[in-house]
Amino acid sequence: MIENPIVWPNGARCAVSFTFDMDADSILHVAHPKDSATRVASISMLHYGPKVAIPRILETYRRFEIKQTFFIPAWCIEQYPAAIEAIVENGHEIAHHGYIHEHPNELTREEEAYWLDRGCDTIKRFTGQAPRGWRAPLYNMSEHSADLLIERGFSYDASLMGDDVPYLLRTNAGELVELPSSWALDDWPQYMHSIDLDFQMPIQSPQRAVEVFKAEFDAAWEYGGLFIPVWHPFLSGRLARWHEVSKLIEYMMQKGDVWFARMDEIAAHVQRSVRTGVYTPRIDSLPYYQGPVKANK
Repeated sequence: MIENPIVWPNGARCAVSFTFDMDADSILHVAHPKDSATRVASISMLHYGPKVAIPRILETYRRFEIKQTFFIPAWCIEQYPAAIEAIVENGHEIAHHGYIHEHPNELTREEEAYWLDRGCDTIKRFTGQAPRGWRAPLYNMSEHSADLLIERGFSYDASLMGDDVPYLLRTNAGELVELPSSWALDDWPQYMHSIDLDFQMPIQSPQRAVEVFKAEFDAAWEYGGLFIPVWHPFLSGRLARWHEVSKLIEYMMQKGDVWFARMDEIAAHVQRSVRTGVYTPRIDSLPYYQGPVKANK
């Protein structure tokens, strides 16, 4: 089913990293820059992430003794230092997720570089080290993003959906590990309902949502894949939903042969495997196209 499965550490069948995009209310301020402050109910919904869900999530991770990765806009790092301090103190990775959830593919190269650098400076100031990984806000990677990340020494990207296992992105600037996910592993289609954010999906029960996630995990476990959900604290961190996720983690541990790891650890394993010749990943050369694609007459 997977033509080139990677060998995971200690004979694990698959790698698992529960990644959380802690956007908080940054997404509201981007969506409604003129009047976001007046949308009080939406602000409260988004505050649930750093104020209520993050402590709950961290407690579960402590109970299961796992370390994971949080992608956080730098503006949110500045706004919610208590949540960031708790994440760092518990040994989890903080990765780059834009400055205020701006969309890179709507920016010039210079603008994108500015916000990328500003976010790097913030993460280094709060955590003591430069970020190793990046996920484009709303997956909106631009044709310049990979070059900018490579030039700044990032080891991995987590914005794309091109495989079931890690692969490499190659540009004129060098190479970058891609740790892909998919919309099937995103909690937005399952739970998100907000008039202010222009996304009104029928809200699924936690059991139905976890059924989708569990099916993806079981397939990754069966065939040696990568399980990287893209979740949001204000969505998946709510009480009933996180209750079901806790049971999912317990199921994974009972099944066994699962490598729970931070994304920077997974990227380092991929780089080591490539360097020693035990893994030959697929390589995507970027940009995919040099400009707009037009049909020939």
